[in-house]
Amino acid sequence: MSSFTDALILQPHDAEHVALPGGGGFHLLADGESTGGALGANRLVLGEGADGARPHYHALSTELFYVLDGTAEFLLDGHLTEVGRGGLVTIPPGLPHAFGAAPGSTADLLVVLTPGIERFGYFRALGRIQHGLEPFDSLLPLQTRYDVHFVDDSDWRSARLRRGEQAQ
Repeated sequence: MSSFTDALILQPHDAEHVALPGGGGFHLLADGESTGGALGANRLVLGEGADGARPHYHALSTELFYVLDGTAEFLLDGHLTEVGRGGLVTIPPGLPHAFGAAPGSTADLLVVLTPGIERFGYFRALGRIQHGLEPFDSLLPLQTRYDVHFVDDSDWRSARLRRGEQAQ
């Protein structure tokens, strides 16, 4: 890791954009390399009802979500909840969670993880997976590297399916 002794300034046009289907995408803002391991940050825009991440936990990192716009849906240790514009969710290490745009809504999220590690490669891989260029299983050997440990997603899938049907 590099040292973090100077302010990090990133202009909007300098953020790398990783496109996702449905008009969404990651805006890669800062990772552990650019902050000396202090934090990682990205902005995630999700299309209407789109999944953000299947159930997982972080062994080392605390994750913070601030809902800039729209409504996000979170599965937090088996409990489903919606969080609207201006809402904040903080997830401690070890807590299984998943998230996405709520049915019938888009979501624009600022996501911060601390401590920061290099996760930009993870977000790039997710973009390729979402576009069908790589299988999801390609991430499994990288769980420790990115501190993203996947857990059973059956509760998330069934809850999202039920909620989507209710929104129609």
